[in-house]
Amino acid sequence: MIGFDIKRMFFDRQAVISKVDAATRRVLSKFGAFVRRSAKSSIRKRKKPAPPGQPPSSHTGLLKKFIFFGYDADRRSVVIGPTRLNQKGRGEAPPLLEYGGKATLVRRGKKKYVTYQARPYMGPAFEKEKPQLPAMWRGSIT
Repeated sequence: MIGFDIKRMFFDRQAVISKVDAATRRVLSKFGAFVRRSAKSSIRKRKKPAPPGQPPSSHTGLLKKFIFFGYDADRRSVVIGPTRLNQKGRGEAPPLLEYGGKATLVRRGKKKYVTYQARPYMGPAFEKEKPQLPAMWRGSIT
């Protein structure tokens, strides 16, 4: 009878899982960085508003400055987008710019209801970088 260890014929399950988890974190973090860079570069700093359907103009620079990405280990995914600012009335701006919608503005004690047309910047940045994702996975698990 030839002596051999049957366990050596199978994958070391924990080692494979660890390598896949590390590769997932590395690839998705890189993808998040690319989408973030693409979104930030699409936003132009100018005084006039951007035409509807085009990426928004940045009047103060805050929108560009507060776009982040982060890897969510529990869901094994990456979250990319602008953060909500703590100043009153400013938390609504990023989703209004991306999707459009209605908001209430209060100036000098008077309420004004306004409708925003969409000026997407995160969705187009994601779609622009998505074709590169398979190449990022290639050879990532070694």
